Amino acid sequence: MTDDLQEGPLAQTTYAPAPKKLTAREQRRRRRQRRKRGEEVLAWVLVPVICLGIYWGVAAGFEMMNTSPGQVWDQLMQVKAMMEKRSG
Repeated sequence: MTDDLQEGPLAQTTYAPAPKKLTAREQRRRRRQRRKRGEEVLAWVLVPVICLGIYWGVAAGFEMMNTSPGQVWDQLMQVKAMMEKRSG
């Protein structure tokens, strides 16, 4: 029964080299890179959200006071003219 198997020597297999363990400095550098990338993504998301929130807050404030930015500007210019007239 063992005659028909034609067993021969096994071929040597080559294994992939074990991955090098990163040094502490390299690990720290990669953590910094990931943190910077995460901060950039967070900034690209949060800055527009904050700007829109400020805009909506100012618009809601004007709406609550039943006025507009143009009317507020006109009133400020009137106050400025009155102050200039008083001092001059």
